[in-house]
Parts: sequence; structure tokens; C-alpha cells
Amino acid sequence: MITVHHLENSRSQRTLWLLEALGLDYDIKRYARDPVTSLAPPELKAEHPQGKSPVITDGDITVAESGAIVEYLMTHYSDGKLQPLDTPEARRDYTYWLHYAEGTMMPLLIIGLLLRRVDSAKVPFFVKPIAKGITGKIREAYLDANLTRNMEFMEATLGSRTWFTGDHLTAADIHMSFILEGLNVSTDLEAQYPNMAACLKRCHDDEHYQRALERGGPFHLGA
Repeated sequence: MITVHHLENSRSQRTLWLLEALGLDYDIKRYARDPVTSLAPPELKAEHPQGKSPVITDGDITVAESGAIVEYLMTHYSDGKLQPLDTPEARRDYTYWLHYAEGTMMPLLIIGLLLRRVDSAKVPFFVKPIAKGITGKIREAYLDANLTRNMEFMEATLGSRTWFTGDHLTAADIHMSFILEGLNVSTDLEAQYPNMAACLKRCHDDEHYQRALERGGPFHLGA
């Protein structure tokens, strides 16, 4: 039996969606974030030395890292479901978006999250302008241009297809869903990137996504 070590409001939500979409039986072990730091609790280190989620156990096998979990589940349990079309182009697209989610976009989202937390942190009034100046320079020199370029790329991709990988849902699209969730926190997708907003709505409307929410509990990404 597969067990998902599920941290609230985290990337493990898409692991639950993938398991539901594959029609697999699984158990959930839930973990709450630290109310002050929002970090994962130390108990997760009992499952993997990094102490992060998602982690799955499958018998005596432990798999960590979101992308590795997707590849493990698809290799051992997909039975043809959620696979790309059997063409070289479709397989390349599938591999690209599967790795793009964590390799390109997650670092940008994390940097943005950290900068927002610095901006909103309670610090002495005379420190605030210095902190704002530093975060502003990081945004100006690196973050904003990279985010804009990538969001325009994703928006254009979804302008010609239903999902990132084509016109039918694949595991790579489920993997990309967390990127859309994260961008939706800091950006008005509906107003600025309607194709991405429509794709996120398709995610939310998916029956297996809904089932994953029922089993995993409330899912909310804060700023």
C-alpha cells in the first residue's frame, strides 16, 4: 500500500491528485506546518533525511522529490493513464514540462515568497526602508523579468492547447498545477493571464482533483 506523507498546503497536494487520477489505493499520513515558521515538522525526518514533503512509501521503498515521485508512480502504476501521446514531440513536451515545474519555476516562486515575507516582516521602522530597498533591487535585477518572461511563455503555450502537454491531461500537467496555484497567489491570473487562469480552473474542476481535496483536507497557499 502506498502511503503519502502529506504536509498541509504543500506540493504533496498534487501527489494526491496524481494518485486519484491513476485510480490507486493509498493511505495518507498528515503533518501540520509549524504555526510560526510555516516549516515542516521534524517528524518528517523519520521518513526521509531532508524532512520535507512530498514523500511516499511503497512497502519498503521510500521516494522523495516531487518529480521523482511522479516518475516512480508513472513507471510502476500508470497502466497507460496520464501518459503523453506516443509521438516523439509529445514525449519531449511531457518531459520538458515535468522538469520545468521544479527546475525553472519553483525557484522563482520561492524567491518571490521570501521577498514578500521580508517586505511584510515586523522590523524596526528605520530598518524597513533598507529591507524594502534590498528586496526591490532583487526584483528589479532578477526576479521580475524572469517571472514575466516565463509567465508569458506559459500563457502563449496554453493559447494553442488545453494543457501544457497538449489536449489531454498528463502527469506533467498535474505536476505543473502547483505552479499555477503559486502564481495565482501573487498575480491576478484572470486579468493578466487568462489562459493560465482557465487552465487552473480546469484543474480545480477535475473530479480527481476534487477527490484529492476531500481526502487531503483544505488546501490554501498564502502570500
